[in-house]
Amino acid sequence: MALCGIGWCPSREIVEIPIFNFNSSTRLIRSTYVPLIVKNHYSTPARSTVRCSAASLESNESASVTYSDPLEEELEHVVKFKMCDFKIRDRVSIGLGGRTDEIVFEAVVNDVHSPLHNSRVVLRQFTSAQAQRRGKRAIEVLKKLARRKLMYYSYSMQVYGYVDPSTMVDQGSFTLVHGYHGSFSLRHWLQQSDWLPTLEATLALDEESVRRVGDDTVGGPAVSRQLRIIRILMRDLLIGVNYLHSHGLAHTELRLENVHISPVDRHIKVGILGNAADFYDTNLHNSTVDSCMDRRQMMIAFDMRCVGFMMVKMVLRELMQPLIFTKFKSFLTKGNDPSCLREFLLSILCRNSSSGNAGLQMLDRNWGAGWNLLSLLLATKPSERIRCLDALRHPFLCGPRWRIDPSMDIIRWGLGSTAVRITEEYIYGHQQRNRLAHFIELMEMLNSHSKPKNWLALLPGKWRLLYSTGRHIGLTIRQPPARVLIGDVHLIVRRPTKSNVKATFSFTSDINFAVLVGKDWPHDKAGVKGKLGINSSFRLAGGKRLYLKEQKDMTNFLPSHSNSQDSAVRKLSGRRWRKALPFKEFPSSLPVATLASSEVEFTMSLDEPLGKDIDAAKNVVNEVRTQVPPEMFDLSKVVRGTYVDSRLLVLRGVSGSALLFTRSCENETCISSSF
Repeated sequence: MALCGIGWCPSREIVEIPIFNFNSSTRLIRSTYVPLIVKNHYSTPARSTVRCSAASLESNESASVTYSDPLEEELEHVVKFKMCDFKIRDRVSIGLGGRTDEIVFEAVVNDVHSPLHNSRVVLRQFTSAQAQRRGKRAIEVLKKLARRKLMYYSYSMQVYGYVDPSTMVDQGSFTLVHGYHGSFSLRHWLQQSDWLPTLEATLALDEESVRRVGDDTVGGPAVSRQLRIIRILMRDLLIGVNYLHSHGLAHTELRLENVHISPVDRHIKVGILGNAADFYDTNLHNSTVDSCMDRRQMMIAFDMRCVGFMMVKMVLRELMQPLIFTKFKSFLTKGNDPSCLREFLLSILCRNSSSGNAGLQMLDRNWGAGWNLLSLLLATKPSERIRCLDALRHPFLCGPRWRIDPSMDIIRWGLGSTAVRITEEYIYGHQQRNRLAHFIELMEMLNSHSKPKNWLALLPGKWRLLYSTGRHIGLTIRQPPARVLIGDVHLIVRRPTKSNVKATFSFTSDINFAVLVGKDWPHDKAGVKGKLGINSSFRLAGGKRLYLKEQKDMTNFLPSHSNSQDSAVRKLSGRRWRKALPFKEFPSSLPVATLASSEVEFTMSLDEPLGKDIDAAKNVVNEVRTQVPPEMFDLSKVVRGTYVDSRLLVLRGVSGSALLFTRSCENETCISSSF
């Protein structure tokens, strides 16, 4: 909640202050003149504006109460101002707003003996007891951070001091004096219609400044310009947060509303740090070393999660809308893995296509590096969240001129992201099919979760079929007895609760389709909705998949399969891949998960009856069986799992064809569109 247009009140009892609540998603109001209604007990009420001299705001010092010595000792390392040292301005920007128990003013220091003479500052009056603790905490934090003054001045709002309460009529409040770094918070910058050129001008981007993020170009397409700005902002933000963490402090309130950009030094200011918390609480006398380390890890993880929320709002500005951001947070709080954010956000923002959304295009660049960084910042387990220094070395935040040696996890992520992007092209020519088979083979060879215990943890869930390396048959050149349009095909894997066998799973293949009725089916694809369900139980065990030596004799029988394997081996044999491989020599076999099925059950449902003839239903079932991969229609043909992680799954059938899946949201209501 932001406050704007607030004038200074000499007494809270005799002045009525109009407080305006603004929704952060509404149009920005740069400045506002605000009248004050002054009540006089001896005359009729008179209206006056906030344009007044500092002398009129100064109370009678002779009648003031002397402030307590303990407080002066606590605040002795900062400047104690008087109200007569300031000239109050008649306007306040909403970008400086705070909570309801904070009143914000802009002022100019008019004390000729002060080093801040003629400097613009912000007076932040804290009214409640809790708010006053925040203001005094900001001064207390200054003791720790001011040892490295250059970093403090670059990445924090400078706290100059406080106003002596004895010079004020309202002695029950506490007023903090801190630096003025522009009228807008980062959120207000991004909400402007011309935010991109405005921020470029504010940051004064030139070839020298963009080299700080590993780039050497200025201008270019809008997506490249936005990515360059976000890299600069994110790197500056992470440096500031790391500065706090290195001094044993957690910010705890990282939001776009609390972050400002200074047009003077062009740095991100992470706030006045009134809510900064110590990693090691001295009040916990019985705390052990382990508990202190756990507290430190949890507080760092909380800050990194807040940085992730800021990043996703900067990249995907649609998430600044409260409704969409609520759905986004609901997706995470329901226990969904953040690595599946792309699958979730595609359904909300642009209906399974990223071509029209600049934010999605930025995250998709560099083999999906942006999605990888987001998943690390928003990881479900605090121990798995990335730290500031590691995030600064992440490929998404490093420009093309910086050579980064990616980790094996990022290589696997890039292979999977590239395969997913190819499947979205929909029209698969010979070249696309070869590339997909090639990438799937690479993923299988670099699988890091090949042990059965990994499959027991990662396999359960809902998976959407993306691609099959087997045959593809559609409606283009055929005249089937029943025209069926296949929709989403899901594989739902659950672990039975009543089963005594640990490695037993229940597989359900859900095939959604539409039966196209009538002669106008090329233009009307609505049809009669239906669903085909295939259920079977599987027993999982460890196994091996033979490679190279053992399969050389079979090249005549499986030419396409062998070619994709040979291509993958040649790729991994190159100099660029040797450093990243977990093995020195290519093994003759790699561990996989073998799947043994039991009986298969079929069910079909239609929204409307197709007619009284039972043959119509048979024709529909046969057509679905023709178009979907045979392994999805008959689950008993799935014999092994060759790759699994938190977002992708590869299964192989008896024919050797591979099925590529991506993890989907189990609760369909959480990915329903907001439009």
